[in-house]
Amino acid sequence: MIKHFSLLFSIATAGLLGAGAAATSHAAGAYKLLKEIPVGGEGGWDYLSVDEAGRRLYVSHATKVVVIDIDQEKVVGEIGDTQGVHGMAVAADLGRGFVTDGRESKVSVVDLKTLQTLSKVDTGQNPDGMLYEPATHEVYIFNGRGQSATVIDGKSSKVVATIALEGKPEFGAADPKAGRVYDNLEDKSTVVAIDAKTHQVVNRWPIAPGEEASGMAIDVKHHRLFLGCGNQKMVMMDDGTGKVLASVPIGSGVDANAFDAGTQLAFASCGDGTVTIAHEDSPDTLTVVQTLQTEPRARTMTVDPKTHKIYLASAKFEAAAADASGGGGKRQRPRMVPDTFKILVYGPGE
Repeated sequence: MIKHFSLLFSIATAGLLGAGAAATSHAAGAYKLLKEIPVGGEGGWDYLSVDEAGRRLYVSHATKVVVIDIDQEKVVGEIGDTQGVHGMAVAADLGRGFVTDGRESKVSVVDLKTLQTLSKVDTGQNPDGMLYEPATHEVYIFNGRGQSATVIDGKSSKVVATIALEGKPEFGAADPKAGRVYDNLEDKSTVVAIDAKTHQVVNRWPIAPGEEASGMAIDVKHHRLFLGCGNQKMVMMDDGTGKVLASVPIGSGVDANAFDAGTQLAFASCGDGTVTIAHEDSPDTLTVVQTLQTEPRARTMTVDPKTHKIYLASAKFEAAAADASGGGGKRQRPRMVPDTFKILVYGPGE
């Protein structure tokens, strides 16, 4: 996911797509900005994770994970020493968090009460995506450069399997009822299905008309995957057969997806400063109900199923400067303005 951070996105103009009545019926009104939670500091970001039961939001930032109380909407702590952090899988029933430390090729095992690191576990190269599979109490770590998945027993923090994926993994999702774990292989435009008992890849499915998917979310009840694709599509796939059932247009630079079972809304957050919100009208039908304007580079996101709010990370950036070394006017990557890092909170209006 971090590679998307370097992209320069233009501010997109967007409005509601589809009838306003449809948007109102699918949620309590169109989504709007409710609050900005200041975080500050410097450095990039990646995944955001909600602990619905613990009422916390975990945000990767530079070399730490920022902890936010989502009821009080303020920063309440941090988890340090997470070099090259991508994100954290929350195992709420175990009282543990598992943080992917990309630069160290390790996972930090964290006590959710004290926010202290209990141990570090070796993984494949550049651990990136991660998820907790509650039925088996196992944690899946998807290693970007290692092109593999490291499976960790959540109770003992011991590695129980390493799964070769034969492609660059990104976001993953689990369907405990089906006994499957899924992951996007971004460079292959493929979804892999892993048997949660045997730790074997049992299926590889093309995602056409989607390409180079990064984001993934799941509707466990209806066994549907939602894939955020690099060619500006969100694809809905049957997680039992791999059949692509529907696709809708989204913005550019997608990097995360979320699904809210309470509203049947699927979200795709994009670096161009938009979130596409689509309603799962039926297990075979997906309809865009809103294109929400956010901020440029606000490309990662998560949802709180209790309140139906979505959270995105953002910051201000200086204007990109032209190359003064005679490089033909090549523009350099813009620098983040110090202490502007924040969390954007959006929710349904009245």
